[in-house]
Amino acid sequence: MTALPPVVDEQTWREELAKLRIREKAATRELDAIAAARRRLPAVKLPEYTLIAEDGSRVTLAEIFDGHSQLVTYHHMWTDGATWQCPGCTGGTAQFARPDIVEPLDVRFVVVTNGPMDEILAYKKRVGNRMTWYSSAASTFGADMDAGPGEGFAYNVFLRDGDDVYRTWHTTGRGAEQFMLTFAIADVLPYGRQEVWQDVPDGWPQHATYEGWPGSKEIAERYGDPAA
Repeated sequence: MTALPPVVDEQTWREELAKLRIREKAATRELDAIAAARRRLPAVKLPEYTLIAEDGSRVTLAEIFDGHSQLVTYHHMWTDGATWQCPGCTGGTAQFARPDIVEPLDVRFVVVTNGPMDEILAYKKRVGNRMTWYSSAASTFGADMDAGPGEGFAYNVFLRDGDDVYRTWHTTGRGAEQFMLTFAIADVLPYGRQEVWQDVPDGWPQHATYEGWPGSKEIAERYGDPAA
């Protein structure tokens, strides 16, 4: 039998929705306040890092901005020589099919990983990724941004003033969920993410954490080049 919430008349439903809306609006105001505080964070001036672009050229971190004043980097977990890289990173970056949509905000959004560029390009094609990638294999950039070899993923935000680059924000773990379309959609669904840690009514469908996420191979089957 399908798990169903209590079924009520429309007036009762609207009253309950209005009660929830009060909490939703309070959360929105709190997120606005957090964003305002984030805009007031201090910054750290960075040294001149050199990364490797997709064409094999060496570029400075300032050049990765491509003329913009702001930069967001997603640091993709990487294991050299592996056919399939981190499924969470692979699925997460697969959602950004048009990352240039944020460029009117004077920002560029790219992927950085610690792997070698030849493997990166092959993997990008294999899984159908649409973003621009850079390799930090020849520098300490990944480690210095809290996403070094053998470590986890991360988002970092930078601000550029001429050739000077400043690190302004960083997050990892569940802090990355604000970037994820799948979670935003799942959290408004009756069954939610269906993971065992979530607070749900009795009888609601649940499975182990991560079990419902598509793996790297599934991402490749949906979006990638079969010949890669």
